[in-house]
Amino acid sequence: MKKMEPTKAIIYYSKIVVNNIVLYVASLNEGLVSIGIDQSEEDFIRSIKKDFPMYQLSYDKEENAIYINQLYEYFEGKRTEFTIPLYMVGTDFQKKVWNALLDIPYGQTITYKDLAYSIDNPKAVRAVGGANNKNRIPIIIPCHRVIGANKKLVGYGGGLHIKEKLLNVEGIKVECEKVVE
Repeated sequence: MKKMEPTKAIIYYSKIVVNNIVLYVASLNEGLVSIGIDQSEEDFIRSIKKDFPMYQLSYDKEENAIYINQLYEYFEGKRTEFTIPLYMVGTDFQKKVWNALLDIPYGQTITYKDLAYSIDNPKAVRAVGGANNKNRIPIIIPCHRVIGANKKLVGYGGGLHIKEKLLNVEGIKVECEKVVE
C-alpha cells in the first residue's frame, strides 16, 4: 500500500492598492484571516506565518476575489456591510470584542468606553483597546470606528492617517488628537 502524505493547508494572499492604501488580504477555505494595511509583503507574510506556522502560503487573487471585490466596493462607497466569512484567531475576550465591533453601524463611531460597556465589561476599556490592536481583519471588523472619549482619533495599528481615510470613506469627519512633546 502506498503511503499518503498529508495535504498541506494553504493560505491564499493577495495585494491590492485602493485610495493610495496598500492592502494585503489573506484567506483560507474557512474565510478571511487577515488584512495588512500599508506594510511590506515580507512583514505581512511574517505575521501570517506567526499565527499559521503549519500553513503554506500561495499568492492567488482568484481565491481572494470575493474579499477583494467587497473591499473595492467599500472604498467606492457601494458597500456598507460585508457578507464574507471570517476566520478569527484570538482569545475568547478578543473575539468577544471583535464581534462587538461588527455591530457598529457603517458611518457611526463609538468610544472605547462604549465598546467596553457593550460587552458587559465597563472596566475593560484598556483591554478593549488591546483587543482592537490585535484585530487581524481591520476594515471588515471595523476597529477604525472606535474613537477616544474626547471624540477624537486615537490609536490605530495602520496609523491615524489610515483611520481618518477609512472614516472619511464612511462620511465621518473626526479630528485627530494633537500631542505636543
